[in-house]
Amino acid sequence: MAANHIYMASAFIRCAGSEPTGGSNGAWSPPVDAYLTERAFVVKAELAGVRKEDLELVVEGGLLRIRGRRYDDCREGQCRFSIVEIDYGLFERAVALPPECDPTRAKASYADGFLRVEVPIRKREPAPPQRVPVESGE
Repeated sequence: MAANHIYMASAFIRCAGSEPTGGSNGAWSPPVDAYLTERAFVVKAELAGVRKEDLELVVEGGLLRIRGRRYDDCREGQCRFSIVEIDYGLFERAVALPPECDPTRAKASYADGFLRVEVPIRKREPAPPQRVPVESGE
């Protein structure tokens, strides 16, 4: 039963996936890994250089939204860059949660440049057998 549960949630992840929400407004989108374990749906985001106090996590409408800002330590006009590959400024990333997740028990930790969000899976008790009455036709 648990293997079937994981298979169904894995199919949901492949279909719903996650969406980078950056774009024309200049926001960037951090890379994420999202996977299911026996107990939780886990989202891991790479956020090197982002301070914990600059992060905001919101679950709404079946989506986990990760928002924040990474600051550039070089004041405008004071640095002459030869290579610029790191994104700075506002970012946002949205990841669809499988329906069996319980966002009210979600927890997050941040260490070594990685944000890890765990959203527990609701325990489903098998329904007891139930008799279905048969009625007369007409």
